Amino acid sequence: TAEQIHANNLANASTTGFRADFERVQAYPVTDSKNETRIMAQMTAGGINYAAGSMNRTDRPLDVAIRGDGFFTVQMADGKEAYTRDGEFSLNQSGQLTLNGYPVQGAGGPITVPEYRDIKIGEDGVISITPAGGGATQQIGQLKLVNPDKTQLTKNSSGFLQLSDGTTASTDSTIQVASGFLESSNVNPVDELIASLSLTRSFDLQVKLMQSSDKQAEDGNKLISNS
Repeated sequence: TAEQIHANNLANASTTGFRADFERVQAYPVTDSKNETRIMAQMTAGGINYAAGSMNRTDRPLDVAIRGDGFFTVQMADGKEAYTRDGEFSLNQSGQLTLNGYPVQGAGGPITVPEYRDIKIGEDGVISITPAGGGATQQIGQLKLVNPDKTQLTKNSSGFLQLSDGTTASTDSTIQVASGFLESSNVNPVDELIASLSLTRSFDLQVKLMQSSDKQAEDGNKLISNS
């Protein structure tokens, strides 16, 4: 399981806004064993590394990065909200603001952008456009920016974050964003490679120890039978 986690981290080293996962193991005594010193290890729910990635300038109007803590909000296929640091937004054929095909949530629901000449996303997440025919700037929506308790977040199968109790996070008006920037993954490829190598060596060592134990037991049985 640990190797799968580190391999997935490494595969997402260049994924925008990705947050690395880490494994958790809990030691517990075997209470029904006659040997009270026997300790077993058990996998528990994994953790997420929330350290910020670096901000890379793109100058693309629909690229947005969050300054400090916080998350963007998208709508999953089942209608539930999910959260992400990935702000590489795009428009679908209907003019809806999306992220990897998922509708981006605004303060009042999914955001639809009319035809425009220019578009701008302000520091507070307000989206403004200059209409295609010209004229005054219009505000057409505001990104829903949230900052829930990170201890209550879990990753779903699509890599987005959701609250473990199934509820939705409330808007946080203090969050600021930077337009024309994207946040990189916080995965350190070198650390992930070292962790994978360490796991492989640890596994090989334990297999050799078990083989050595079996060989010693076999030799002991031969001495007893011969005597």
